[in-house]
Amino acid sequence: MKVYRDAYGIPHLRAGSVLDLAWLQGRVTASDRGRQITVERLRSEGRLASVAGAAEVGWDRFARRVWLDETARRSFANLDISTREFLEAYAAGVRAGGVEWHPWSSLGVFQVQHILFGTFGNKMWRAHVERALGASAVAWFANEGPGGSGSNAWTIPGEIAGDPHRLLELPGVYQQIRLACPAFDVAGLTFPGVPGVQHFGHAGSVAWAITNAMADYQDLYIEELRATEDGFEARGATGWEPVVTHQETIVVRDEPSVVVDVMVTARGPVIDGNLSLRTPSLSDFDLGFDALLPLLHASTVDDVADALSRWVEPVNSVLTADSTGRTLQLTVGRVPQRDDRNRIVPVPAWEARYAWRPEWAPMFRAEVTTAVNANDRRPDTEPYGVDFAPPARARRIGELLESGVPHESIHMDTALPADSAEAGRRMASRSAVARALCDLPVLRPLFSPSGRDPLFAPWTDPRARIGLALDGVLAGLGLDAEALVSAPPAPASSPASLFVDLPDSVWGVRHLLHPLQLPGLEADVPEIRLGGSSGCVLNTSSIPGVSDLCWRGPVARYVWDLADRRRSRWVVPFGASDDPSSPHFLDQLPLWADGALVPLVTDWEDLMEEPLIIFAEKLPGLGELTMIPLDPALHAPVVHGWVGKERNRFWGMGEHSVADVEEIYGYVDSLDSHHAYLLLIDDGPIGIFQTYEPSFDPVGECYDVRPGDFGLHLLLDAEGRDLPHLTSAVFPALLRHLFAADPARTRIIAEPDIRNDRMIARLEREGFTLGPEIDLGHKRARLTFLDRVRFETTEG
Repeated sequence: MKVYRDAYGIPHLRAGSVLDLAWLQGRVTASDRGRQITVERLRSEGRLASVAGAAEVGWDRFARRVWLDETARRSFANLDISTREFLEAYAAGVRAGGVEWHPWSSLGVFQVQHILFGTFGNKMWRAHVERALGASAVAWFANEGPGGSGSNAWTIPGEIAGDPHRLLELPGVYQQIRLACPAFDVAGLTFPGVPGVQHFGHAGSVAWAITNAMADYQDLYIEELRATEDGFEARGATGWEPVVTHQETIVVRDEPSVVVDVMVTARGPVIDGNLSLRTPSLSDFDLGFDALLPLLHASTVDDVADALSRWVEPVNSVLTADSTGRTLQLTVGRVPQRDDRNRIVPVPAWEARYAWRPEWAPMFRAEVTTAVNANDRRPDTEPYGVDFAPPARARRIGELLESGVPHESIHMDTALPADSAEAGRRMASRSAVARALCDLPVLRPLFSPSGRDPLFAPWTDPRARIGLALDGVLAGLGLDAEALVSAPPAPASSPASLFVDLPDSVWGVRHLLHPLQLPGLEADVPEIRLGGSSGCVLNTSSIPGVSDLCWRGPVARYVWDLADRRRSRWVVPFGASDDPSSPHFLDQLPLWADGALVPLVTDWEDLMEEPLIIFAEKLPGLGELTMIPLDPALHAPVVHGWVGKERNRFWGMGEHSVADVEEIYGYVDSLDSHHAYLLLIDDGPIGIFQTYEPSFDPVGECYDVRPGDFGLHLLLDAEGRDLPHLTSAVFPALLRHLFAADPARTRIIAEPDIRNDRMIARLEREGFTLGPEIDLGHKRARLTFLDRVRFETTEG
């Protein structure tokens, strides 16, 4: 296994097998994004408030109610065995990097990225509008206006390009990575914490990219609940049904704990008040992860289509092209077939007409030559959704492609430059109009309490919804924007009058990058003046009347070249690392701001190889203990210097030459069951650590091997260095690593030479129990065993 990086710290990983590669991806992710994935795991488990405080109680309450962790666990159990092994290997790699991780944690963090990505928030808002203003007013706030989504993807013969738009988060939501093994070589973007490459990838002979299909696949049901002697019941289409109920406790840092009621009806979990949520993934406990491995193995557009036939949600529009010149346009995911009313607002759970039909809606697939996907209404998306982005953005991209405009220029296309005073005046005017609308008596009922959890304020806040749907609200009310802001000033209690005469300034002075930062990060971000608005290709969104700051925009840009992958390029808003002290924390930000892209380096010799740190731990009074794979050629001389000493005679290599040592460890390196590592303290070598699977070792013929047994050998030699009590510190650290790296390991095996009294005594001090004496041919040995439970009890 080897880790390479380019000049921007982007990891390029090579391994001898798919599972080794998954482990390596997990290990590198723990190194590059350990802070980020820890937060996302805590979000998925509804435990973020335990470290971040009361500000995160709202999210934790929702995560518990919506069953994020339970869904992750059940979905993991439903996966194909090959996918489970893939996730297990990835999880072991993350844990090897010192980050707590379960095999199902990847499913949990994937849900964190997408549970609020769908349509149920819009249904909450529409229900509020219907109550406040009447059903006819719902159309005023349709997303098919300037506030629509902003992702783009397009293809011309031989190339795919685009830029997904989401909340701009620091660290970024996407991680650039390259994954290579004998079965495939894929470069692309992944969610930190999720193995493989999901949405945007280039596998050499085939590439793919997605945009949101704007499908409606999440339903809200109004539940009628009643208490019974046994708990609660909900009224369904055929009568009263049992409800799964229990209470959970949210631990809050520096505050009292919070108890939350969890209720799950036949439709799904009750997420707020009497509203339950039904989605394809929640109803089937299937998050579509069985698509991940086939997607990595894809070499043609048909392979991509077949892999993504397993996709569940979010429902995506896909463009995929291969080196034969074929291009497919796909819609992938699961959309329930049900009554049209389900798509608009919450519907009564007890009325049979709103139940889901047994079959999912058939998905779209067609051959194309040139295509543009921009969250717009098209034949491949219209059957599945209600709200779409306006068509102008897609038309504009098409016009630019026909004119031969470079992809980078299309990414940055805008009618509102950052240095434009006219753009500043135009947007100031729109903000003034939005604030004036909010003061109109006819819209005042919208400002009555919605009754929804504050977590859903981004969907239910009237000021934001009016600002995003400004033109639709004006048209619905039959008002002229200019007349509205030139009317007499509003009462002094209203903020509208503060925005009638705004100072004249260029747009970028107010339209600044304002990313949402990881809890506890609070890093300094340089001032970045942005052009653009929600109506252009660049689509750096803000909310008129609320704020001109930009916290939604392109979270990546890419150009995939099918004729020559070396001409491919990409960029993310910030960098490869989540550590503010790293040079790769913000090093891509200037490029992103200017519309430049980073070359995708494909030649391994043009990359920088770095030592793979398998494990690291600070040892008080000694320094940092690290473990790296033993390189047979590079490390043979130092190992030879150790094994030739009389004190290390029990290692059994005293008569070996340097060449012999290199040959032996070259053989070990070729095995999947045996591994050798070099141990270092503060970069100085101090010993060898070897592990093995007893079933594939001669020792396995000398005792009854149990599932979960795992063997070790250890040689420490720090002669010439002042490292007191080295063995007493290193041995427990290595044992902690072995057990933490794989929960399936239940017992550690060691078999020192029967004459090695010091090692046998050391093992007993570490909690090993002595077993029988065995004959291994080259030595007589004493079997010793350390059970996980005993070790964890002792450690605790």
